[in-house]
Amino acid sequence: MRIPIIAGNWKMHKTIAEAVQLSRGIREGVADVEGVEVVLCPPFTALAAVEDVINNSDVGLGAQNMHWEEQGAFTGEISPLMLQGLCDYVILGHSERRQYFGETDESVNKKIKAALAHNIKPIVCVGENLAQNEAGETVEFVGGQIKGAFAGLSAAEAEQIVVAYEPIWAIGTGKTAQPEDANEIIARSIRGVLASLYGDDVAQKIRVQYGGSVKPANVEAFMGQPDIDGALVGGACLKVDSFVAIVKGAQQ
Repeated sequence: MRIPIIAGNWKMHKTIAEAVQLSRGIREGVADVEGVEVVLCPPFTALAAVEDVINNSDVGLGAQNMHWEEQGAFTGEISPLMLQGLCDYVILGHSERRQYFGETDESVNKKIKAALAHNIKPIVCVGENLAQNEAGETVEFVGGQIKGAFAGLSAAEAEQIVVAYEPIWAIGTGKTAQPEDANEIIARSIRGVLASLYGDDVAQKIRVQYGGSVKPANVEAFMGQPDIDGALVGGACLKVDSFVAIVKGAQQ
């Protein structure tokens, strides 16, 4: 039985004071929710402050990125040692990181291995752009991203990973994939490829989120699909009411 996981990616939003206010409201709003794992992913600057707010609650903490080296001359980067013991999760390979900062399947794979070595669970993002989608290349492209991300990982390591399928054309655009279409891509390109790598038993244990303009109005439709186990939420996670509504929608 895969426990649904709703993670809020705050991206480059919220001062420390705003982060404290938002995380406090979310903690209170989801206090009575059962059967759904909730994770907040604020900017690095607010991680410690948010951790103080959600301490001794069921809400988890995640970072938005991480370098694969433990330390060194990497100005501006954050290492797994710095996140170990603070974060439960780290988002890796988000399309914005790939598009704007040159991340590749190879660098994402290095980060995954570093996170796992430091007891941080990766939320690994995959997804196609609009041109690839319209050209019918989605299944092959996303499957290739999965193979690259999981290269060299054992079955036990693979089971610790959450995959987020985020069609790039749906991120922040207001457009969403149809729930049935997203489920089919996840079943074929993600769970199907994972089954080819590790066997169906392992593939069925790995949680796969959908991301891309998830809102309170559509979360239940996505959560009703058999291969979708949660959501990686962008804009709608920046307000208490909408994020709490999404979490409660997943509970249904």
